Amino acid sequence: MKLKACCLILVLTVLSCTEKNKTFSASEISILPKPVSLVLAEESFAFKDGLTISTTSKEQQNASNDLKSFINQETGFNLELTENSGSVNFEKADNLEPEAYELIATPKNITIKANDDAGYFYGVQTLKQLFSKEVSEETKEPQYLVPSVTIKDNPRFKWRAYMLDESRYFHGEEFVKQMLDQMALLKMNVFHWHLVDDAGWRIEIKKYPLLTEVGAFRSDSEIETWKSGKTSGEPHGGFYTQEQIKNIVAYAAERNITVVPEIEMPGHSSAAIAAYTWLGTAGVDIDVPVKFGRLYDNYDVTKPEVIQFIKDVLLEVFELFPSEVIHIGGDEVGYKVWEESKHVQKYMKENNINTPADLQIQFTNNISKFIEEHGRRMMGWNEIMGKNIHKGFEEKKDDKEAETELAKNVVVHFWKGDLALAQDAAKKGYGIVNSLHSNTYLDYSHENIPLEKAYSFDPIPEGLEEQYHENIYGLGCQMWSEWTPTHSDVERQTFPRIAAYAEVGWTPLENKDFESFKVALKKMQKHWKNLGINYYEDNAKTEAESQVQ
Repeated sequence: MKLKACCLILVLTVLSCTEKNKTFSASEISILPKPVSLVLAEESFAFKDGLTISTTSKEQQNASNDLKSFINQETGFNLELTENSGSVNFEKADNLEPEAYELIATPKNITIKANDDAGYFYGVQTLKQLFSKEVSEETKEPQYLVPSVTIKDNPRFKWRAYMLDESRYFHGEEFVKQMLDQMALLKMNVFHWHLVDDAGWRIEIKKYPLLTEVGAFRSDSEIETWKSGKTSGEPHGGFYTQEQIKNIVAYAAERNITVVPEIEMPGHSSAAIAAYTWLGTAGVDIDVPVKFGRLYDNYDVTKPEVIQFIKDVLLEVFELFPSEVIHIGGDEVGYKVWEESKHVQKYMKENNINTPADLQIQFTNNISKFIEEHGRRMMGWNEIMGKNIHKGFEEKKDDKEAETELAKNVVVHFWKGDLALAQDAAKKGYGIVNSLHSNTYLDYSHENIPLEKAYSFDPIPEGLEEQYHENIYGLGCQMWSEWTPTHSDVERQTFPRIAAYAEVGWTPLENKDFESFKVALKKMQKHWKNLGINYYEDNAKTEAESQVQ
């Protein structure tokens, strides 16, 4: 009898030891953006309390801390960090390109291979999306599983940006960090921060305190749409201290996101001119505008003191932002005020400058040189090339195009005009970020840019020869905020289209499939809903969604 009991105990022990974790089906796995390759195997890895994470270098630190925090939040388990072989291992792989990673999950352990901190971090972001909570069929207890997979992955483009315009409406540190978190999960790596425009100056510059004391506040705000004649009836304002900016930049860096500030010049400068009248060309005192749109006083770029002001501002910007690239805007500069200014016209004649467009390029090239002398690189909207892309505007239709060539070490941010202009710039050797407004502007309605249109955008202009593709750095999606005063408004315009742009920037063309993207998006939408993020829901269901349901 004792022998039978022992045998029974032995059998039960063996069975419990050989219990296998769930094997996932391909339909249960959804990762955004879609990886380059994924091979699914049997069974899965289970996270349990007391497991360890092996890290052996500083460049693995952000990724390991992020994973440790995530598992603790999702399970309550505390994974210990160790330099010895662990349950989750980060391994150096010299053969991998920047931002690339390999993730191998087996029932015994998980390995993330990379060649830089970005690659390790992106491996963890994929691991987060693979993670699921299941109930064991044997014990009826919760299990925290990752399917057995082998993933090899790397980005298509090196510039995958989301732009937030905070000049029109100030949103604050907490909201910006929320957006950075969602960018990181989607493997977006550039936060383009539009901090300066006519409607408000949002960055503390210690040498010029009136920029924020005066320029960061306006008495009212136009609402609903352009030239509506309606206002909110409420003042608006706010700005970031330098300490807050340093905090946000560090927070972004931990998530492999570079913060690229945009400091508009020489147009869209009303907030600065409201603070310091002498910066303007017209010499007229103004208030920070209540109305949005193209407002036409510009920095007087013929005055040495104005140039010195801009350089002083940039010096403080350099201290705050380690980004290689500094964005100077340069779009929609109204030339009328320069054309009507006697001293500007005199300056142009004395310096053999034939058109206002050439004056802008001369100024832009000088600022580019200053930026380059400080180890950085200038970026601007594609008007900085001197082409008149606004002939549809009454005030711009007769503007002559520049004869002067833009400095070569400039990143051209293409947003408007014939795509042939972007092709020509790429062939001339300029770096291009393609943000064609008709396909990437998040302030446009979901009817004008539906999810599928956003997803189908290709940053490489059709017909551009392959030898120039390397000059197309990637894309940005832009959240201009004239008509989105609240956090919820911004979220609804941003989500879910930001996920489409993330996949445009990451996934090879041959791997993209809109139907499978929509299925994968459903899991991401649950994540946003749990966070209380407002997102637009399109009631039209795809064929793939209907099959799932």
